[in-house]
This record gives sequence, structure tokens and C-alpha cells, in this order.
Amino acid sequence: MSLRGLHYLPVGSMLCLLWKIVFSRERTNTAMLSILIPVYQYDVCPLVRDLHRQAEALTIPWEIICLDDGSDEFWRRRNQEIRHLTGVRYEEAVQNMGRSRVRNQLAELAAYPFLQFMDCDSGVVRSDFISKYVGCLTEDTVLCGGRIYAANRPRDDDFSLHWLYGTEREAHSAEQRAKEPHHSFMSNNFVVPASTMRAIPFDERLTDYGHEDTLFGQQLARAGIAVRHLDNPLEHVGLETAAAFLAKAENAVYNLAFLRKQDTLLQTRLTETYDHLHRRGFLPLATIGLSWLEGCFRKNLLSRHPDLRIFDAWRLGLFMQAMRA
Repeated sequence: MSLRGLHYLPVGSMLCLLWKIVFSRERTNTAMLSILIPVYQYDVCPLVRDLHRQAEALTIPWEIICLDDGSDEFWRRRNQEIRHLTGVRYEEAVQNMGRSRVRNQLAELAAYPFLQFMDCDSGVVRSDFISKYVGCLTEDTVLCGGRIYAANRPRDDDFSLHWLYGTEREAHSAEQRAKEPHHSFMSNNFVVPASTMRAIPFDERLTDYGHEDTLFGQQLARAGIAVRHLDNPLEHVGLETAAAFLAKAENAVYNLAFLRKQDTLLQTRLTETYDHLHRRGFLPLATIGLSWLEGCFRKNLLSRHPDLRIFDAWRLGLFMQAMRA
């Protein structure tokens, strides 16, 4: 209907129509997206090109910002080529900041009110990946798209542990993740309002790998901020060798112990098992037994046929030791 015909409408209908016009303009103005990618020791060019092709089809303002977090010169030189893409900004930190601080820094660099974060070792699997997020943007909700892994086991057995863990423990549908929405939060693929990120930044005390997303998810829960899970995954293509994966898992356990000492209400399945053993009085015996078996556990986890139950026991033993330190 043209504005010329508004005087023929009842007053109530006219006010309703005008409200809708104003509201739609507000949504158009606020639905602007900053796509943010922390980069470390990885070729981010294929991911950025895929995202760039999708972003160019959007009808809203957007930007892509990549921030290298102290990678070697080889990787910096390779990734500098994305600078020629329209709407793409590539920056390099002077020194490594860590997973939490680099995300906070990206949020500060962003110009738009919605921030889409993803890991650099991701692969786009949906042609409507960005637009699906855009269609769900709201100012009071964090969106999580999820993570998947290749359907087939890697040919190189050295990558089997990471693939097995990811497939069994991380690659869950939105329906599964929505059962525990805050606990299921993962930082590899999510959209957060910039206002929320300013109020709840990632904890910069965590400089090494692990559990910064656990803490962030629980802080969202305590602040009453909703987490909505979508079936909009990225593929984790940057698999690591068993030795590298175990090193990161060990860092994650130490981070979790550090956080738990600061916040006794912080809960994961690992801390729940620890608390259960403590309540039953089995903690001293379990600590000794798991410590004695640590070498056997590592041998299995570095083998061709790793067992995730052994991985859980290995992590529990490390957590017990870290809590005693």
C-alpha cells in the first residue's frame, strides 16, 4: 500500500502499519554481521573464500576479519593473500595472545552488532551457512551451529583418536545439543550479539587450549542469556595427530582444574565424576590407581585402536593430580 492511502485506514490499523514499517527498518539496520576468525598456524584462505562467496549474496552489511595470533612467517605469508578480497580484513598480532584474548580482540575490531565466530581449521558444508544464521539473529540469543567430522575414518591411524573423539563426543545434532543448551556451547561456530560479548568476554586468564567455551557457556546461563542450537555445522578439517591431541587435552584438563578451584559451581562431566568419587570417599584410591595406570593409558591412546573410555580415565587421573597441586 502506498503512503498516499494511509488516511483511509482506521487510526488503530494505521498505527499498527507504521509500527511495522519502523520495526522492519530497525531490523534491517541492526542485522549487520561481522564474521570473525582467529588464525593460528593454518591456511585460512579456502575457508575465507567460501565465506566470501556466500557473504556477497547477502542483502545486509557484512565484513570478514581474520586476526593471526602469532603464527610463523610461512603461515602469515600464505594467508596475506585474502587481503585482496572485498570486505575482508586481515590483521596480524605482534605476539601470541591465546584463544580467549584473540576472540575478545576480534570483537573489539568488529564494526557490526552481530559477531559470527569460527575456528580457522573449519570447512563450510552448507551453501546457505551464513544466510541461515542471518535468518535467526536476535538481540538476546546466542546461536550455535555445531560441528561435524568426515564420515570416514582417516587413512592415517595417527589421526584416529582426534577423529573418533570428535565423531563420538562433539558431532551432535541441534536436537541433542538443545537438551543441555549452555553445557553444549562450543566456540568453533557461533553467533553472539556484540552487546553480549561486551558484557561477557572470554576469560583472558586462559591462555592455553581448553574450556574457555565451557566457562563462557556457563556464564551465559548465569546471566540468563539464551543459547539456541541450529543444525548449521562446520566441518572440523584440521585433525591433529594423537600426540598433539593428547597435549591439547592435557592443557584443557589443567585449565579446567584452574577454573574449578576459582569457581566450585563450574560443572562438566569430568568434574561430576570427580565430585561423585569425593563424596563416596574413593578419591584417594582412584587417584593412586589412575596415576599408576597412566603409562598404559597413553600407550593405548597413541595406538591404532584408541579407546575413548581409556581417554576419559586418563583425563580423570590428570584432573585429580591437578586438583591436588
